[in-house]
Amino acid sequence: MTQDAQDEVDRLVAAWRAERPDLDVEPLQVLSRVSRLAKHLDRARRAAFAEHGLEPWEFDVLTALRRAGKPYELSPGALLRATLVTSGTMTNRIDRLAQAGLVVRRPDPEDRRGVLVSLTPAGLDRVDAAFAGLLRREHELLAGLGAEDQRALAGLLRTLLAPFDS
Repeated sequence: MTQDAQDEVDRLVAAWRAERPDLDVEPLQVLSRVSRLAKHLDRARRAAFAEHGLEPWEFDVLTALRRAGKPYELSPGALLRATLVTSGTMTNRIDRLAQAGLVVRRPDPEDRRGVLVSLTPAGLDRVDAAFAGLLRREHELLAGLGAEDQRALAGLLRTLLAPFDS
């Protein structure tokens, strides 16, 4: 789309300006586009994960373990912090991933009461393939922007998100 072409958000903003000229609808210019893009990204993510037999939550846990580096293991507490879920939810997720043969639990040699969750070879293969598939789809979503525009957009979004991440 060229700079002069209109998208659905332009039409939405124009309609709101006509109906509610008393309101500043300018935030819609950015946030409605972010919201629409998030929906496309969610569809792309789900499709990439489904190609590899994974649900989004499975991908989140497996990638947290993968990012930890060899031996690809974390405590359940570290997984909680990485995925922002409750302990009960994490226990259920670990159980389900273990039943699927994607992770194993083992005693923590540093803490007799603790356990570590590790990727199995099957889990490592699955998460690596799903991650590569996700990146292919994300590259497709960004194909309309050159590298410089992608970096600029990333910087602007970082600035916008920073207060929420602290």
